[in-house]
Amino acid sequence: MEARRVLITGGAGFIGGALAEAFRSETDVRVLDVEPGEALPGDVELIEGDVRDREAVEKATEGVDVVFHEAALVSVAGSIDDPVESHAINATGTLRVLEAARRHDARVVLASSAAVYGDPEGVPVSETDPLVPTSPYGLDKLAADHYARLYHDLYGLETVALRYFNVYGPGQTGGDYAGVIEVFLEQARNGDPITVHGDGEQTRDFVHVDDVVRANRLAAETDGVGTAYNVGTGSSTSITRLAERVRDAVGSDSPVVHTEAREGDIRHSRADVSRARERLGYEPTVGLEAGLETLVDGESPTGFSGAGNR
Repeated sequence: MEARRVLITGGAGFIGGALAEAFRSETDVRVLDVEPGEALPGDVELIEGDVRDREAVEKATEGVDVVFHEAALVSVAGSIDDPVESHAINATGTLRVLEAARRHDARVVLASSAAVYGDPEGVPVSETDPLVPTSPYGLDKLAADHYARLYHDLYGLETVALRYFNVYGPGQTGGDYAGVIEVFLEQARNGDPITVHGDGEQTRDFVHVDDVVRANRLAAETDGVGTAYNVGTGSSTSITRLAERVRDAVGSDSPVVHTEAREGDIRHSRADVSRARERLGYEPTVGLEAGLETLVDGESPTGFSGAGNR
């Protein structure tokens, strides 16, 4: 990367930690996080603070060229339980970051989400499809997504919103249908039943964290600012099939059992990544089978084991 210094909010977490590990040999990396985590590389500058804290965000943003905004409350269920807290972190926190970046003239690459689409009318889902979130989390991410576009249009700030689909990889500790892979792995390793909500025919686009890092790198350098891009693989897998593949990867005899469906569960999700492919040069490279192997082996091409989701 050409940037002299980058800031990663939530840089002690899962995706943020992978970004820190990937970029630290190329540029100065600063992390803003409420939980520093034991696995944070020693050559990364850490500022302990919350994205809701204006002074902490201002201090962290000073002198940086690019902000990778990953800090978030990453839970649909958590947002339903406490929508005010979810909004404060995911929406207001993003606004704090954008304001600080505007003052310091730093590009912002922010983590949006496929949750902005809600329950899509069909798949694959493109960036021009209806944005009808079905949870406070999705609505918060949509607000952040729109704020990023508005700050570009209104203030000339260079912003890119990346709408992540279901990100997984080494170091993840949980989070809806991405974190379910870790749940399945633990159940399979223990020989316990692998529990699938509902009939298991719901599908998701699982994208490996290494491809997400690649998308962020491209977003930091693109001329295609002021817009949003899907980050997925363009392929989908049913949850039942995922459970079977995890079981096979571990070599377990665990049975796959079905529990009650989750209220409000989205039926199908798959990304149309043509915009990211054409404008960013993004191409997913890690298939699900190879990605599961990185989890079973406990290794990642980035070598990082994150502390959490923020």
